[in-house]
Amino acid sequence: MELVWMFVILISVMFFIDKVLRKWLGVKKKKISETPGKNIDRWGRGSILVLYLCILPFVIEDSQHMKMFICCYFIVLMGFQLAMERLYLKNKEYMLTLANLLFILMFFYYIDYFI
Repeated sequence: MELVWMFVILISVMFFIDKVLRKWLGVKKKKISETPGKNIDRWGRGSILVLYLCILPFVIEDSQHMKMFICCYFIVLMGFQLAMERLYLKNKEYMLTLANLLFILMFFYYIDYFI
């Protein structure tokens, strides 16, 4: 039950960070799917997912390695999203992705202390 509450808190804090930073930076919400980079984004996310799903059976045995595997997955996935937003959106939307990435990494790094 504690894990459920931790994820509820994670999602609510990420939503709060998004709203506050959007207001502070004055950024309007725009999607990469509305730009010419739509296919690159789709293929990149799909290939990252397939790669990590292929590696998953080798990592699933140890919980410490699993935690680092999840952190690496978020770094690669959100790093790709950050690069795509920087290239195709041409606004400060990538700053929101960077803030969310840092918060998610802090959450997963310190999750052992909370559970």
